[in-house]
Amino acid sequence: MNKDLENTFLNALDEHQHKLLRICSVYSKDDDDAKDLFQEVLVNIWKSMPTFQGSSNIGTWMYRITLNVCLRLKTKERGRQKKTLRLDSHAINIYKTETLENGQQEQLVQLRKCIKQLNEADKAVITLYLEELPYKEIAEVTGLTENTIAVKIKRIKNKLLNCLKPII
Repeated sequence: MNKDLENTFLNALDEHQHKLLRICSVYSKDDDDAKDLFQEVLVNIWKSMPTFQGSSNIGTWMYRITLNVCLRLKTKERGRQKKTLRLDSHAINIYKTETLENGQQEQLVQLRKCIKQLNEADKAVITLYLEELPYKEIAEVTGLTENTIAVKIKRIKNKLLNCLKPII
């Protein structure tokens, strides 16, 4: 591989690796499984670098490969950075687990269980949404329209809210 492609890969990886790892964790059983899946993703991205044409953002391209690898290997799980998921009038904070209080940890564990119960397409959409990707990018990654993404997110939030109602 030429030096330009290698530099492009390393720069893109530096910028997007944390998001890619979080996506992998949604489809993993535990942290070790997520790291293994992340390695598989990196191998696939590296092998695909010569085919990247630049017609989309490299991050979007990397997310698509990540989701394809995750879906193909059919593994699950979720983790890391502080986020808030609004479900109707309820908000669930998603932090690094070591900074959570007991009640928040239980909510996060329950949210992860609920996300794992979703079908693969809904899991992909909500994972990208939680990574704060705009609808346009989620649409590019999944191959759906922005309107479909908006509708799916609303429906997924309702499913998650119904799943979480016993604990909130």
